[in-house]
Amino acid sequence: MVFESINPTTGQSIKSYNVMNFEAVREIIEEIHQGFLLWRKESIEQRSEVLKAMSKTLRDRKNPYAELITEEMGKPIVQARAEIVKCASVCDFYAEHAHEYLAPRDIQTEATKSYVAFEPLGIVFAIMPWNFPFWQVFRFLAPALMAGNAGILKHSPNVTGCALAIEDVIKAAGYKRKIFQTLIIDNDAAASVIKHSLVRAVTLTGSTRAGKSVAATAGSVLKKVVLELGGSDPYIILKDANLADAVPMCVASRLTNAGQSCVSAKRFIVVEPLKKQFEEMFVAQMRLKKMGDPMSEDTDIGPMARFDLRDSLHRQVEQTLKDGAKLLLGGQISDDPGAFYPPTVLSDVKKGMLAYEEELFGPVAIIITVQDEEEAITVANDSPYGLGSAIFSMDEKRAEIIAREKIDAGCCFVNSIVRSDPRLPFGGVKESGYGRELSSFGIREFVNIKTVYVA
Repeated sequence: MVFESINPTTGQSIKSYNVMNFEAVREIIEEIHQGFLLWRKESIEQRSEVLKAMSKTLRDRKNPYAELITEEMGKPIVQARAEIVKCASVCDFYAEHAHEYLAPRDIQTEATKSYVAFEPLGIVFAIMPWNFPFWQVFRFLAPALMAGNAGILKHSPNVTGCALAIEDVIKAAGYKRKIFQTLIIDNDAAASVIKHSLVRAVTLTGSTRAGKSVAATAGSVLKKVVLELGGSDPYIILKDANLADAVPMCVASRLTNAGQSCVSAKRFIVVEPLKKQFEEMFVAQMRLKKMGDPMSEDTDIGPMARFDLRDSLHRQVEQTLKDGAKLLLGGQISDDPGAFYPPTVLSDVKKGMLAYEEELFGPVAIIITVQDEEEAITVANDSPYGLGSAIFSMDEKRAEIIAREKIDAGCCFVNSIVRSDPRLPFGGVKESGYGRELSSFGIREFVNIKTVYVA
């Protein structure tokens, strides 16, 4: 069996990769486990030096790594460079803060000494998607390594080149034993990896369907799992929103990475008095965005990552229009080569329409009109997902109350674009998954939180 990486801009083959047999996979797991047994004994200072070296490699090789991202999955080159820099920043962050996050916590009891220690688990198996092919990996890998764990990766087949490049980042850090490797395997083999006795935990970023399957497999063998799954993020536009500020942020969020982000704005929930003005401003700014060659410095929107994803998105748009939605912009596939889909805006979307019920993973915005704040909150929560959300209002205190108390999501931003940040926990609720990545919460997901009691 062979995986083939296809350039979504040209439709041409980049490279083919032979899929590993499971005997080779077992050998890799055993080798990584031996590396882990030594890595866990390294001091936090030594691990920190390795992560700092990884950060330096990422920054030094920013341009070739970014070009690889753009070639394999079509991300505009400026955004791809930013992704590499963000990966370096998360390495630096944990190199600096892991000592604090992993320090034992003294607990006052009747004992002479009692405390909580944080010890590594072992090998963490990561199953990662194509949309942020470096960042998604480093988001788990930096904290996992700093906690003393080792890692193995099953990446999306269309970004196998990126997966192997990440191996090179670890090698360049200079640590002599192998503590991370990519497995070039299919989904069936992934289940066997989860069940391997030396694999202690699993992290997945992907679809809700994939998350349910992985959770069921991991649950059958009692393995710890963190799941970051789909999202249909609501952006609520209240009647006192400053549209001059809000609209550019809404457009930027919807079109970043050609709309292929779990936390990009998906549903724009607009209170009736602002409907017409919001739509006019939103469509006008969507028209200004340049779609084209992702290697060009001035391109805003590249192709979607694969042709099948582009075609599936178009079917969702067509069905939503049949359901009665109004097309304000886009909605047509051009005859140009590449998996391009134009910036598209659907208005008058209502409950029961396909775009209301499903996540649209691409540069398609849907506008839902509501009568008031109460209905906006109801619609925002009327989704199986609960990853990110945003509220735009001049009354920041009121918006904060809505964000804190009334929106069912893992994060809610006020007058800002939803985004991940190494300093803040990241993850969702409902069918957007469970567990957290990043910050102190993320590094403690894959540790043994051990009580030590000395009488």
